Amino acid sequence: MKKVLLSAILVFGFILSTNAQEISKNAIGLRLGDNDGFGGEISYQRGLSDNNRLEFDLGWRNSSDWDGYKLVGLYQWVWNIEGGFNWYAGAGAGIGSWNRDFGPNNSNSENGTYVLAAGDIGIEYNFDFPLLLSLDFRPEFYFGDGYRNNNFGPDIALGVRYQF
Repeated sequence: MKKVLLSAILVFGFILSTNAQEISKNAIGLRLGDNDGFGGEISYQRGLSDNNRLEFDLGWRNSSDWDGYKLVGLYQWVWNIEGGFNWYAGAGAGIGSWNRDFGPNNSNSENGTYVLAAGDIGIEYNFDFPLLLSLDFRPEFYFGDGYRNNNFGPDIALGVRYQF
């Protein structure tokens, strides 16, 4: 058992120490997915080092019977696969607020606030020109005023960002 654990630690350490690629200092764009009812998000990434970055995503919804916003911040580790292909993983947290009108002529309403914990895993392609395309999966766990009955929201999204 000790040999297996030691081997796993060495392999993981090797992966972390190799395949690092310099990532863009800034990237801004859209993260297009379901976003648990919010739809697309405005997304900003800030590079911290050659293989670490912060990502901030703001989603909102404004319709006749449901309004809300959600702000998520993630810390991500980025590893190079080959050429412009990278994969990344991260974790973070967020806050949000929602309001729902219902009943005859939307005469009744519910509202609340919540916090969330999120993970993130994805793949991206960094073009030779300042475009970054990504596909990621972000599970979110909600804590607060009844935003979701099961307190879990999975999200798959396509990211399109301009790098500068």
